[in-house]
Amino acid sequence: MLSPAVKSDIRACYQTLQAQLPHFVPRKVQNYLVAELAKTLAGDYDNKRRLFVAEAGTGVGKSMAYLMGAIPFALNNNKKVVISTATVALQEQLANKDIPFFRRICPKPFDFILAKGRQRYCCAHKLSAVADTDSIQGALFTQKPKQNEQWLLNDMYSAFSRGKWDGDRDSWPKPIADHLWQAIVSDKHTCHAGLHAHRQCPFAKAREAMDKADVVVVNHSLLLADLELGGGVILPEPEQCLYMIDEAHHLPTVARDFSAANASLLGATGWLEKLNQATVKLGNTADMKRANHFVDSLLDAIQVLIPTLRDTNQIISGLPLNEDGCYRFVDGELPDALVEPCQQLKQASKKANQSLAKIHDLINERLKENDISAKLADPALAESAFFLQRLENLEKVWSLMAQPNANKGAPLARWVQRCQEREDDRWVHVSPLEVGWRLDQMLWSRAAGVGLFSATLRALNQFSYFCRQVGLSENDGTRYLALPSPFDYANQARLIVPAMPCEPQAKQFTDVLGDKVLEYLEGETASLVLFASYWQMHQVAKTLEPHCRRHQWQLLCQGTLSRSALLEQHKKAVAAGKTSIIFGTGSFSEGLDLPGNLLTNLIITKIPFAVPTSPVEEAHAEYIEKCGGNPFLQISVPEASKKLVQSVGRLLRKEEDSGRVVLLDRRIITRRYGQSLLDSLPPFKRVVEQ
Repeated sequence: MLSPAVKSDIRACYQTLQAQLPHFVPRKVQNYLVAELAKTLAGDYDNKRRLFVAEAGTGVGKSMAYLMGAIPFALNNNKKVVISTATVALQEQLANKDIPFFRRICPKPFDFILAKGRQRYCCAHKLSAVADTDSIQGALFTQKPKQNEQWLLNDMYSAFSRGKWDGDRDSWPKPIADHLWQAIVSDKHTCHAGLHAHRQCPFAKAREAMDKADVVVVNHSLLLADLELGGGVILPEPEQCLYMIDEAHHLPTVARDFSAANASLLGATGWLEKLNQATVKLGNTADMKRANHFVDSLLDAIQVLIPTLRDTNQIISGLPLNEDGCYRFVDGELPDALVEPCQQLKQASKKANQSLAKIHDLINERLKENDISAKLADPALAESAFFLQRLENLEKVWSLMAQPNANKGAPLARWVQRCQEREDDRWVHVSPLEVGWRLDQMLWSRAAGVGLFSATLRALNQFSYFCRQVGLSENDGTRYLALPSPFDYANQARLIVPAMPCEPQAKQFTDVLGDKVLEYLEGETASLVLFASYWQMHQVAKTLEPHCRRHQWQLLCQGTLSRSALLEQHKKAVAAGKTSIIFGTGSFSEGLDLPGNLLTNLIITKIPFAVPTSPVEEAHAEYIEKCGGNPFLQISVPEASKKLVQSVGRLLRKEEDSGRVVLLDRRIITRRYGQSLLDSLPPFKRVVEQ
C-alpha cells in the first residue's frame, strides 16, 4: 500500500507547485495520473507486477505527473528513478527545465544526472597521448591529423587539464570530426577505472556521478544497451529501479533495431587479414609464454574465417537481388548451401573473439603490474580494442544467422544487400521481428516498477497492438490508463474532409493536390501541410511556388533548412503578420510544437499508411500471412491510426489554441477501416463534404 510518507510528500509537491506557478490551472486528469502511478508502484493493484501503461493526451502534463508520482516514492523506498526518452529534445527539457523545477518543489532533496553512453566521452589518457606532438600514437589514428586538427586536439587537452571541459563531446563548443573523435573516444576495452591512467577518465567520473544520483535521465538506446549487457552494468540494477519510459511508442522499434546486426563479407576479410598480421606482435606484448595458446587459437580461427567468408560471399553473390540490391530469405530460412558455412562462421568468430579478449586482458595485466610501459601497452591495447569491437559484432551476426528458427513465435528476418563501396561484396543482415519476449525477460519481469507514457500508445482506441509489440498482455496484472486531453476539441477545432475527385491511389492525385492544397491555404496565416513522401511534397511545392511569390507567401519545405532554423523563419514571419506555410513529411507529424497563432491550419494530404518496403517489414507481413492473419489490418491500419493521431496533435498545443484540420483522403469515409480511424481521432467538430 502507498505509505503515508509518500502521500504526504506528493501532496506537499502539489501544494508548492500551485504556489510557485502564478497561472497554475489544476487538472483532474493530471492528479489522477499521479495517484494511479504511485499506487501501481506501491503494489496496490498487483504486488508482483508493478507495471503502468498510460496514454495521456496533449495538455495533461505527463512529465510533471510521473516526476511527482515516481520520485517521492523512490526517495521513501530507497529506489532509483531512470527516465528514458526517445528524443534529445525531451531529454534536454527534462534535464534543463522539468527536473530542476521539480527539485525546488520536492520536500526531500535528490540528485539527478543526464546519462550518456561511453561513446559520447573522450578518454583522458588517449587525449593526452595525441596532444603530445612528439609522441603521437599512430595506432590511435587511421590518418595523421592535419596541423589545424592537431591544434584542436591540443586545445581540447588544455581545456580538459584545466577543468574547463568535462570530456563530453556534446559540451565542446564546436563540432569534432568523426575520425578525430574515434582516436580519443572512450571504449570499454582500453578505458576502465581498473587501470591507474584511466581513473580520471570522463566516463569513469560520469559513472561515479550516475551511481550517486537518485534520478538518471537516459535515452532508449542507452537503456537497452544496459539491459542487453545484463542490467546494472551502465545504469543501476533493474531490481533497484523505477523506470519511467516516456515517448514509449518508440520503444518497440528501438528495441528491434538494437537487437539486429549486420556485417560485410569481403570487408570483414580485409580487417581479419590485418589482425592476422598483428596477432604475433600483440601476443609478444602480452608475453608470449602466457599468451601462446591464445595466439595459436586466434590464428586458427582466422584461417577458418577468411576462406569461409569468401566462399559464403560467392554463394550469396549468386542470389537474385531486387532493384534495391537486396535479397531476403523467405520465412528467414537459409538455403542448405549456407547452413554449414554459417555454423562454421559462428564457431570461428566466437573462438577468435574469446582468444583476442584473453590476449587483451594479459596486456592489461602487465600494464597494471608495471611489467610493461604505457608507451608499449597503449598502442597494443588500442589496436586490439579496434579488432575486438569488430569481432564482437561478427560473432553476433553469425550467431544469429546460424540460429535455427524456433517452432513457436516469429522467425528472424535475414537478408543480404549489395555493398555500395564494392560491387563484388555483400552485407549480411539479421533482425528479430518481435522483441516483446526479450523486453519481458530483461525489464518487465525484473524492474522494481515501470511506467510507460506517450500521447499515442493506443491504436484504434485499444492498447492491444502496443502490448503485442512490447511483450505485455492486457490481463497480466499491468495497469492501463487512457487519459483524455483537457482540450475542448469540439469548440476549439474542426476536422474537414473535403470532396475530392479521386483517392490517393489514382495517378492524377498529385496533380489534384496542388489545387486542393491551394484552396485550403487561401486566407490562412499559419499553415502546416503534411505529405506522405518527399517527392509528392516537392511536386506540390513546384506547383504553388509562382502563387506564393505573387502573393508574398513564405513557403518553407522540410530539408531546405535545419528543423530549428525552419521553425525560426516561420515564427518570425507569423510575428510580422505575414503568411507562412510549412511543407513537411511524416517526421514533422511528431515533436513539432507550434502553439497559438503559429499554427491554425493543418492539412494532411493522405492517411499515413506505411508501405512495408524494408526487409524487416516485409518479413513481418509474410509471417502474419503465414499465421492466417491480415498484415494490412494487423499492422498497417493500427500504425496509420497512431500516426494520424500524432499528425492531428500538431494543431492544438494549449487550451486556448484553435484552428482546423483538413484531411484530403476520402478513404477515411469510403473504406470499412475508415470509421475505426475516424473514431480514434480526438472529438473535433466534423465537416464531411459530399
